[in-house]
Amino acid sequence: MKLGFTTLTALAALLQSATAAISLDTQDVDSIKKASGELAYGLMSFYKNNQSSTPIADVGTLPDPLYWWEAGAVWGAMVDYTAYTEDTSYVATVQQALLAQVGPHSNFMPPAYFFSLGNDDQAFWVLAAISALEYDFPFPAGNASTTWLSLAEAGFNTMVPRWNMSSCNGGLSWQIFPDNVNGMSYKNSISNGGMFQVAARLAHYTGNQTYLDWCDKIWDWMEGVNLISANYDVWDGTSYDNNCSDVNHQPWSYNPSMMLYGSAVLYNHTSSSVWQDRTTGLLKACANTFFSPFPNATDIAFERVCETKDTCNNDQYSFKAYLSRWLAKSAVVAPFIRDSVFQLLNSSATAGVQTCTGGESGELCGHKWYVGGFDGSSGVGQQLAVLETVQALLLLQDDVQPVTPVKGTTAQSGGKGRGKAEGGSVQTSAAVQAPAAPSTTPAASGLVTVLKTKTVLTTAES
Repeated sequence: MKLGFTTLTALAALLQSATAAISLDTQDVDSIKKASGELAYGLMSFYKNNQSSTPIADVGTLPDPLYWWEAGAVWGAMVDYTAYTEDTSYVATVQQALLAQVGPHSNFMPPAYFFSLGNDDQAFWVLAAISALEYDFPFPAGNASTTWLSLAEAGFNTMVPRWNMSSCNGGLSWQIFPDNVNGMSYKNSISNGGMFQVAARLAHYTGNQTYLDWCDKIWDWMEGVNLISANYDVWDGTSYDNNCSDVNHQPWSYNPSMMLYGSAVLYNHTSSSVWQDRTTGLLKACANTFFSPFPNATDIAFERVCETKDTCNNDQYSFKAYLSRWLAKSAVVAPFIRDSVFQLLNSSATAGVQTCTGGESGELCGHKWYVGGFDGSSGVGQQLAVLETVQALLLLQDDVQPVTPVKGTTAQSGGKGRGKAEGGSVQTSAAVQAPAAPSTTPAASGLVTVLKTKTVLTTAES
């Protein structure tokens, strides 16, 4: 049964007091920083895999049943937290966690997770390294041959050979290794969007034209197989079993927001009206689809597919985190959307902290921000989503700029050292490869078949 807003309001009255344990004045930078600190502390309370007894393969990861990719998302958030608040309390923890999972080829492909490793999973860790690069996050001493840039470029370099021209005229599959049959035939937006955003940010940082070429390639492919609609909806995925002619039209908030930030970066880098229009369109799609679930919950974020139905899983609890993260970052590099983004995040942050009265501490956050209090659901994803939304306000209030070379120039070093054009390949060492020209029209087959993979709802299903 779908609950109406009146019912939800009544439910909220039965929950804990709506007086949030975490106070927030969204117009005051010090208040935002203080609230962010309390939320970060709550998030880090879930992290246990940095003990002396922790197996080496588990350092930097989250406890079951959370998947490997979400840990990468958490460390990306904590890199941002450090940059936005100037609180260095977690620097050593974040350094250790990120570097523990780079794998033997320094490309965020640790063998312990090969069986379940997806292109999207790897992308979240690579994006964390790029944030560390952009915000000049400290790199541990004694690693002269490795930098945040080299890690990011190595990760991208492993994605390039996976661009599969044998089906659908391109695109990345969800999974990396054929042994994981559940996702090899599914080409999803978060994997291709992850590669897109990685390429966009590396293009902006390094000035390397090849990254720009890949951005065009990926966008054109996604648009060609209708993963990006004429209205800038970004759908979940498609299958090469039917030559990508049948699209899974589920809307998840991290898909358009992933594409939004990549597009905003490209607008900033190129001043192109094409990327400006795409940025505008993607923001509109995000605003229309993932905010204002009820008439009395204007501009409050929600996960449309699952949240009001109480069907979200552990992955999906966190998706609003990336929506907020990438909306705010987009507003910094594309200021023409700043006012619209602030309106959305201001309302969402205000509502989000009202849920943070759960747990023994009375400061753990809930999932449904529109109920006016804690909804009984807490965990890493819920805490991360509120943290990301609150700390995102610092980008808009305090204007924290990424340490990226001035538009139109080329970086001569990778923040703390040069990158490696040849780095990261598991099988071969090759420089960044330019995308091949398409030979046929994507999704040429007219056959529409049911996806043979299980219904894909998330990056990695539980």
